[in-house]
Amino acid sequence: MNDLEYRQLVLDPISASFCGAKWYNATIWLGSGMTTSCHHPPAHKVAVADVEHNPKSLHNTMTKKMDRHLMKQGQRPSGCEYCWKIEDMGRDAVSDRVYKSRIYKIEDLTRAAATQDYEDIDLKTLEIAFDRTCQFACSYCNPAFSSTWVNDIRRNGAYQGLESDGRNHFTHIHDSAQLYNYGDTNPYVEAFFRWWESDLHRTLDELRITGGEPLMSGHTWKLIDWFRDNPGRSHTRLAINSNLGMEFDVIQRMLDRCEGVELDLYTSNESMGPHAEYIRDGLDYGQWTHNMERIMRSKRLRGLHVMCTINALCLESLPEFLTYLMLWKQDYGPDFPSFTLNILRFPSFQSPLVLPDHIRMHHRDRLQAWLDRWDRNMNLHPHELNHVQRLIDYLDVVKTPHSDAFEMPRLHNDFGRFYQQYDQRRGKDFCSTFPNLKSWYQSL
Repeated sequence: MNDLEYRQLVLDPISASFCGAKWYNATIWLGSGMTTSCHHPPAHKVAVADVEHNPKSLHNTMTKKMDRHLMKQGQRPSGCEYCWKIEDMGRDAVSDRVYKSRIYKIEDLTRAAATQDYEDIDLKTLEIAFDRTCQFACSYCNPAFSSTWVNDIRRNGAYQGLESDGRNHFTHIHDSAQLYNYGDTNPYVEAFFRWWESDLHRTLDELRITGGEPLMSGHTWKLIDWFRDNPGRSHTRLAINSNLGMEFDVIQRMLDRCEGVELDLYTSNESMGPHAEYIRDGLDYGQWTHNMERIMRSKRLRGLHVMCTINALCLESLPEFLTYLMLWKQDYGPDFPSFTLNILRFPSFQSPLVLPDHIRMHHRDRLQAWLDRWDRNMNLHPHELNHVQRLIDYLDVVKTPHSDAFEMPRLHNDFGRFYQQYDQRRGKDFCSTFPNLKSWYQSL
């Protein structure tokens, strides 16, 4: 069945708001003790006392248990607004609750719906970040997830004059995001490894390590070595998120240590050449493509996935970038690489919705032309086709990034002020990099 049929026939009979991720998936930032059920709801704190008593509390928090209760009643948890906004677009729009549920067996979803609210649920898919160490400082990231962003704020101070940044992404170094340094006693890391050794390595289908840049963390290599030293002990698939912004010998070391492990690699990009290097500060686009090519030629991975964060600036060359991915697929197969289009909502002033209507509709039409060209290509996965169509509809229909977004004049103010300061701090030039946006940008 297709994704819409799956929602109608599998999820909606359980409830109109049911999502398997609330039971079986988690992202946990072990450096700060924060967790969420997927990337869309805001993260919330895990109590140290809870994990010292029960490591499964890293996932089974009271917040998640309350959300599960609401979903079983068919009510919409407010933190899951991203999916409700997509579904409310109409046009039979498919939200991420479908994709994040479909990876689980139907009987597991049925079992989840029958659980008691107080029960601890064993995870099936988990993403963990040990710390925020990262050599990039992407424009849509912030100090909570990048040590290089921390250094920017320490060196140059807070970004000034941003009115709509209610989460204060760019005003301080977010010390609460990294409570423990490598080598410190970290109760969250200790709880994770206790849980891993006791039973998580048996119950988990997939473990994904993210960051920061996870290949810069000693804890990541400790976990990789556990897989190497315990062959056959766990059937958990291992996945690693990497920006691939390093010399290939580091990547080769990872591939060699993961010999015999079912390994997926996730990386991020969403535009071409100078556009990519502007958005993802620290990226060497030539090195990234070179590393991608060598990884695909190695034939050492189960899959290689490109996560595209759809922001206002990447639309300038997104269709060309997607074509580049399709040409790789023709050479190496449909999973090398696969891609997802993840629409940015925070910070709101970098959303694609801040663009003026005529520019946004221009990008919508270019994406439609791309889809008309490629939609029957056998290498394009159904979810990839749906993600492109969803973005086209989003650009056409949705008017605000999220319910708490400020009015558009304030978003435009922040767009202009942020990139003026970004250029000065990073030695970049918005107008020469994005000449099609120059007139509009200079009018802000």
